Amino acid sequence: MRISDRYAPFIQDFIYQNYWESLRAIQVAAGDAIFNTNENVLLSASTASGKTEAAFFPILTQFYEDPPNSVGAIYIGPLKALINDQFLRLNDLCAEAGIPVWHWHGDVSQSHKNKLLKHPSGILQITPESLEALLLRKHAAIARLFHDLRYIVIDEVHSLMRGDRGGQTLCLIERLSHMAGVNPRRIGLSATIGDPDAVGAFLAFGTGRSTVIPKIHSKNTRWRLSMEHFYIHGEQAGTIESSKTALPVLAEKTDIAPKNADPGIGYIFEHTRGKKCLVFVNSREECEAVTTSLRQYCEANHEPDRFLIHHGNLSAAFRETAESVMKDDQQFQTTVTTATLELGIDIGRLERAFQIDAPFTVTSFLQRMGRTGRRNLPPEMWFVMREEMPEARAMLPTTIPWKLLQGIALVQLYLEERWVEPPRLNRLPYSLLYHQTMSTLASCGELTPAALATRVLKLHYFHRISPQDYQVLLRHLIRIDHIQRTEQGGLIVGISGERIVNSFHFYAVFQENPEYTVRWNAQELGTIVQPPPVGEKIAIAGHVWIVEEIDHKRRTVYCEQVKGKVPAYFGECPGDIHTKILERMQRVLTEETMYPYLMQNAAARLTLARHTARNSGAVTMPLICLGGDMWCLFPWLGTYAFLALERFLKIKCAGVLKLTGLDVFRPYFMQFKMKATKEEFFAVLKKMAAQPLDPMELVYPNEIPYFEKYDEYVPDILVKKGFAYGVLDIDGMKKRIQCM
Repeated sequence: MRISDRYAPFIQDFIYQNYWESLRAIQVAAGDAIFNTNENVLLSASTASGKTEAAFFPILTQFYEDPPNSVGAIYIGPLKALINDQFLRLNDLCAEAGIPVWHWHGDVSQSHKNKLLKHPSGILQITPESLEALLLRKHAAIARLFHDLRYIVIDEVHSLMRGDRGGQTLCLIERLSHMAGVNPRRIGLSATIGDPDAVGAFLAFGTGRSTVIPKIHSKNTRWRLSMEHFYIHGEQAGTIESSKTALPVLAEKTDIAPKNADPGIGYIFEHTRGKKCLVFVNSREECEAVTTSLRQYCEANHEPDRFLIHHGNLSAAFRETAESVMKDDQQFQTTVTTATLELGIDIGRLERAFQIDAPFTVTSFLQRMGRTGRRNLPPEMWFVMREEMPEARAMLPTTIPWKLLQGIALVQLYLEERWVEPPRLNRLPYSLLYHQTMSTLASCGELTPAALATRVLKLHYFHRISPQDYQVLLRHLIRIDHIQRTEQGGLIVGISGERIVNSFHFYAVFQENPEYTVRWNAQELGTIVQPPPVGEKIAIAGHVWIVEEIDHKRRTVYCEQVKGKVPAYFGECPGDIHTKILERMQRVLTEETMYPYLMQNAAARLTLARHTARNSGAVTMPLICLGGDMWCLFPWLGTYAFLALERFLKIKCAGVLKLTGLDVFRPYFMQFKMKATKEEFFAVLKKMAAQPLDPMELVYPNEIPYFEKYDEYVPDILVKKGFAYGVLDIDGMKKRIQCM
């Protein structure tokens, strides 16, 4: 029997009415796995390949034949916009069969939610944060709402693989299953998975089932891809005609530019005219700045505003306006966005996407590329790389176009190897442990210490947490009154803990990026996000400062002015960049290939960078003398191995090598002064790396390395341990040192 013949009549009617000639490969494979096994399922296929229908057609068929007596399936989506989009799609499909579809998040009316609470049935679409709130606030109703829950579908599962949010989602699924007395099958959906077996194992945590991962051989898709480079000020790198390319370098029309215009923004302005496009940037701040610049171009050219904006800090009304306009095929506007439109919300027929500078991961590149190429159009992305022109006397590292190299490396890794970043699943999630402890206690009421530990530590995501560490956490929470001991010896949420748990901010475990005010004596210099440790330097207000003190409660950084130059510190590492990307960037400098998607300026800039790197020896020697006792190290390591090496040099090697003034530009290079020779440098590094190293030794004295949202409520010793053992890539660092 064909899979389509197994579908319920209303689904077969849907297929007929939409003129589907046949099912796609992912839909056939999903139907076979869901209908004919009792295992979890992981579906990975390109964007717009029909994964949602692949999962829900079999589920809805089963619900049509045997209606559940409660909510039968939960769909967990990472974004409200994605929930809203999928709600409309599923609601239309299910209306004829009488299968209710509910959505639940902060922007959904209470009346809609109340209807679900009165008549639990069908499919519930929800974000992880709203599911947390549901378990916390409606604890007594969970069994009634979900006692016949059969499936949990996790969309864009790759987006939950690299932080606490994915761990929170798994914990919520386990907690709900325990409370409702069910063991639903889990179905993960994603367009980009680097290690399917690892993700399948992650998906199956605590179910007692294996995960079926259908192998889908997708057809080769032709891309329309270009990459151009611009100096923000001064003449451009391309001074001669480029070779034949698939896309035009310049349009015939010459635009009027605003004062002090950025030519890269002007390039985007011209090539979005009369088209529907997305412009991806890597931060909310840049999203605002780019949108403002593009609107200034409209004003200078006496054109109506044709640019929209979309990011996570905007109100729902702003976001929904942009989404509505983008879905309208009669409107040719462009939306500047962060990762909020990277995921699978349907925004209609897009002609092209732009990417300003390089994203941090191959995953993001593929997701963003996949937003285009729908409705029989080829996927099309234009990279726009920007940098300030290096000064005539600039030191070697600042003359290398790092973002251009990174963009090329991301593209080449996928084209050559189909490589995508594997998930990071070996963390020590103490911040999430705090969060789930407080959530469990708030929802359940008084519990004995043993009962609380049993409920929390049995959650499979905490398999690396020892009972001893959990005891340390509970004692600390009692001391700071987040937890209170009752006269009967039980535990309840304390007064200080209630202020945390009762805030709507509590439901989310991702950082909300609180800003720290930087002060020098009585003068306020500006703000930064997540300041560096005491003793490190920052650049702000046109000067360099050394951090003297950090007041985390008042979110204030106190500093003193020093001489020198250091890259501006924007908080956190610049994305989680994998070592394989840095290694491919090095190869970009060493090989002769001129990649076909490079435009005139980008090709010229790469040629210049290769010439400079070869003449300096930077492509073959990781350590280069910049003159006198100033040195530069190019380790070609990913973010967290680079961070480990930086600390290893400071803490273990600096004294022996007489190394001072270490300045870093993560994860590309580090500069320092050193009295030792190059040979002595490598000898000391290898000797020190060969000795046993406790990762805790790479935590600075008096440093409390807050990385996650709730680290400030975790005992200092556990914060340090989580950072040392769960963040720093000691093995990657040691492996690279032995190869130097």
